[in-house]
Amino acid sequence: MGTSKQQDASGALSARQKVEKLLKAARDGDLAGFKVAATLIADGEELSEAVGDVKDGNGRGALHFAARGGHENICQYLVEELHLPVDPLDDEGETPLIFAARAGLYTTAKYLLDHGANAHASAQELGTSALHHAAGTGSLELMKLLLEKGVAVDAASSSGTPLIWAAGHGRLEAVKLLLERHADANSSTEDGATPLLTAVAAQQPEIVELLIKNGAEANIVAGGVTPLHIAAEQGNKQTIKHLLAAGANPNVTDEAEMTPIQVAAISGHRPIVKILLPVTAVLQAVEDWSVDGLFEHAKQLAAEVEVPPEKKEKALEAKARGTEFFQTQNYTAAIDAYTQALDLDPSNFQVLSNRSLCWLKIGQAEQALTDAQACRKLAPNWVKAYYREGAALRQLQRFDEAADAFYCGVKVNPDSKDVIEAFQEAVAAGKKFHGVK
Repeated sequence: MGTSKQQDASGALSARQKVEKLLKAARDGDLAGFKVAATLIADGEELSEAVGDVKDGNGRGALHFAARGGHENICQYLVEELHLPVDPLDDEGETPLIFAARAGLYTTAKYLLDHGANAHASAQELGTSALHHAAGTGSLELMKLLLEKGVAVDAASSSGTPLIWAAGHGRLEAVKLLLERHADANSSTEDGATPLLTAVAAQQPEIVELLIKNGAEANIVAGGVTPLHIAAEQGNKQTIKHLLAAGANPNVTDEAEMTPIQVAAISGHRPIVKILLPVTAVLQAVEDWSVDGLFEHAKQLAAEVEVPPEKKEKALEAKARGTEFFQTQNYTAAIDAYTQALDLDPSNFQVLSNRSLCWLKIGQAEQALTDAQACRKLAPNWVKAYYREGAALRQLQRFDEAADAFYCGVKVNPDSKDVIEAFQEAVAAGKKFHGVK
């Protein structure tokens, strides 16, 4: 009996190892290794059927991995020699074409389309298609190809249209292309986020200006805030000027009953307060209607603010949505959700940490650093705040400052292996950067 169980376990392990070898070869573009692994898995049975049945824990097959890596040699072998379907679905309903588009791989995506891939295919729950991902990566040639295949320029998804994706990822040329193809500059998500709002959140003043020129509404409200509130919190002068020129109302209040000028003062952005002061109606609650008076008022508000339970609950709901988007790699939508959570409850340092990571994921290191530093101020004894700050500084190639941030984290928690390793890596990177051996 014991021998039989051992044999069964050994057989199961052997089968899993064969599967892992096959999928690894697909990921690496190793055609020779893939053929060997395929023969071992088939074990004398029909090769196409055996390979087609191989999936990972998320339902992804060899073609998904080959497409994601841009390995057209593997794609060609699977599609043309083994005659496997070109549009297999994983557990999320995503096809290999969507994987190629997410990685911005034009030639791989074109190969799949030329061999019958469905250009309109979209993920089952999120509704995101190849066009959304091509817009997010700024892959212009792929976007043009998909549009030529008849994909709707305003294709809907739970996280918005392709224009929202392009704007939120800072893809100026992609935004231009979509607008030239008559994309709706005021399309929105279920939460009310528009291309303009996501461009403001991503601190992309050029895209903000372009969207406004194409009819984007400057006074939209999503998550209880306007684009002007978000720009005021960030301290982005160019964006503020574009919004005001477009008729943004500086007297609208957010869910916390704050106007943009108050948000700017609370956030410590004196230049923004100066810009907004002449165009904002005098607030009776502010005794001294001046730049200094507004900063004094902001200090008093900061001392008095207590988030009501119902707002905390809504903030947690928004945070949960952000986490769901993050897990599906929809970082722009996650940023929007986390921003809504912070508008409701600015004291949640974990949300700042999460948003900082999302900014890093889309290559916006300056915004990631701003959130990480705000997180650290709120939670000076939380090691992850220092880790986030160091990671942002490292991406900005400010290695000495990154090492300092990680070292501060080590002092907070000397047992954190991640921070210790990050500190060591930052020191080594700094030496290499400065040419020190």
